[in-house]
Amino acid sequence: MAPLAPWLAAQRDALLAQRGHAWLLHGPSGLGQYRLGLELVRAWLCDSSTPHGACGQCASCHAIDVHTHADLCVLMPEVDMLALGWPLPEKAQAEIDDKTRKPSREIRVEAMRAAVEFAQRTSARGRGKAVLVYPAEQMNTITANALLKTLEEPPGDVRFVLASEAAHQLLPTIRSRCLGHTMAWPAQDAMREWLAGQGVAADAAESFLRAAGGRPDDALALSRSGPGADAWAQFPKAVLRGSAGVLADGTPAQAVDALQKLCHDLLALRVGAQPRYFAAADLPPPPSIGALTRWSRALMQEARTAEHPFNAGLMLEALVAQARNVLHSSQSSPSART
Repeated sequence: MAPLAPWLAAQRDALLAQRGHAWLLHGPSGLGQYRLGLELVRAWLCDSSTPHGACGQCASCHAIDVHTHADLCVLMPEVDMLALGWPLPEKAQAEIDDKTRKPSREIRVEAMRAAVEFAQRTSARGRGKAVLVYPAEQMNTITANALLKTLEEPPGDVRFVLASEAAHQLLPTIRSRCLGHTMAWPAQDAMREWLAGQGVAADAAESFLRAAGGRPDDALALSRSGPGADAWAQFPKAVLRGSAGVLADGTPAQAVDALQKLCHDLLALRVGAQPRYFAAADLPPPPSIGALTRWSRALMQEARTAEHPFNAGLMLEALVAQARNVLHSSQSSPSART
């Protein structure tokens, strides 16, 4: 895990100085909601906690690091639990291993009921208990309602962190029972310096930050698993050429996301605004607003099935062909300038 970014450390210290049994951390994705939430519960449960967070050395901190702390309950969609290395309940793991069902993309009501039962138990280590919910918007109505009463009248030694990247999707009753904290958007220089500390070259950091829409966590993830900085800069013109290989290294979902960013920036150029994800010099001439709007709607439709395409290779070829046709309409249609 990357060292805690200085802007997250400052937010952690400010939150630890305040009282409250339930926090709602909210803001756009890529600003560190999960990491900040985890740092809060680490500090709450630490055997030697300070105003500046957990000690990182005690048995409690070690138990959280290896995902075995008896007084911490983590609620996530099963796909996220598996991706981040958190253990699933024995029954859920057995069902997935036996292929009787796939990992859930929502926070299951069974997991929430187990969390409510966890909140009623006595603390195992005597430092209280903590429940971390992320991303909180992945609770459906039934799951959220199962949390409400415990959130409103919690046992004396349990505290909650709900971390969300779409807090508007939460039930108003959930939001009203939490103290809200809006995630801080760090300064550009601070993000570049932090990325440099993670081994990202200065010129590449600029490109990755642009590709991530200025979100530092997403920029770091792109630097480690996404296309290289040069490949990202060349992406729009490769799509213009109809080069299917430009999407070959990613999943269909990543391909749709990249094309949506390209569509967004071309729309921005068309209406006289600045692009967000690409440098203006790297973008082809924008098609008409009508063509771009139709393409945006088609990409939204593709995004709904991108995680489970019938044939990933054919889907990628179709996406590139569709994009190429849209981009070339700027050169062939008289209406492209309207």
